[in-house]
Amino acid sequence: MPEKIDSKFVIGLMSGTSADGIDACLAEINPDFTFKSLETFILEYPENIREILFRIFENKTSVEEICAMNFLIGEYFALAVLELIKKAGVAPEEVDLIGSHGQTIFHKPADEYINSLSTKSTLQIGEAAIIAERTGITTISDFRSADIAAGGQGAPLVCFADSLLFKSSTISRAIQNIGGIANVTVLSSEINAYGLDTGPGNVMIDYCAGKFFNQKYDKDGILAAQGQIDENWLEYLFSENYYSLKPPKTTGRELFSAEYIENMLLTAPENPYDIMATITALTAKTIFEAYKMFIFPKTRIDEIILGGGGAYNPVLIKMLKKHFGNSVKILSHENFGISDKFKEALAFAFLAYTTYYKIPNNLPSCTGAKHSKILGKISYP
Repeated sequence: MPEKIDSKFVIGLMSGTSADGIDACLAEINPDFTFKSLETFILEYPENIREILFRIFENKTSVEEICAMNFLIGEYFALAVLELIKKAGVAPEEVDLIGSHGQTIFHKPADEYINSLSTKSTLQIGEAAIIAERTGITTISDFRSADIAAGGQGAPLVCFADSLLFKSSTISRAIQNIGGIANVTVLSSEINAYGLDTGPGNVMIDYCAGKFFNQKYDKDGILAAQGQIDENWLEYLFSENYYSLKPPKTTGRELFSAEYIENMLLTAPENPYDIMATITALTAKTIFEAYKMFIFPKTRIDEIILGGGGAYNPVLIKMLKKHFGNSVKILSHENFGISDKFKEALAFAFLAYTTYYKIPNNLPSCTGAKHSKILGKISYP
């Protein structure tokens, strides 16, 4: 272990469930966990790469293709780093560490058994050895695996960074990320930090925006704003068993797959705008119901801090405000000087920093792990 904990320049890399590209954030992190965000950058995946990724998500691929994409996505992660440091005006040797989440292609948090041994597992691609070699920067990756080995679900991992960034002795906060999947971290003096995946964030919205309108996502909620919520279909969508499962729990495209969404669309209203309005309402409803079932019985919530792509959807935010009423203040990460878009990338910079100094950085109260762990694997240039 290094003798002294120093400030470090760290890059965090994140590519989420939506797989639209790689979010990169350069930050200076100090030993007391104060930080300064220095630069951000998004490297969008070329369309042919996204097509291959979605083929992998939908299990329409081969082992050969997954093997090749592991290294190819590593190349794109390395490109994101090089473009970020170029934009920041720094040299690679000035950056101490990279923390890469990678691109999740499969996440299986439930215990199933073969020969009495658990098959609970997770797989992120984006080979860290490639990132380290191309950039010349020590790279820490594969953060989820150690938590799963310790009996956890390997997620949500951003709870650790949330606890460093937003913990207050007087205000109870819920840090609500709305990416492809929506997840929440609860920070309250009344209970230990606590987190779960509430359900779909933008994954169904993005899919239907593509299917019906040939758009990657519903920019500013414009499509949903033109439709009416179909209450009967909304209740049908909400009958999904995941929503009532008790935490710890995580989910992803393994459940909310293209096949799943197509099955849900068999009973959808005819008007595609009504479909957009209703699945947006589903995201808002599943978030609120998760709080009602799993958070409010444990603690009060004074503030909800929104992040992720959903934080830019005014229609979704309006629905959330209607659910929560005036008793809870809804804010954004921007209110705390943190980019809504890059908070998860920043979180993996924090994870890399703490891994480097051998500081345990999972929160068992969030992931369900049996004990604290130092997460991640180190690849040297």
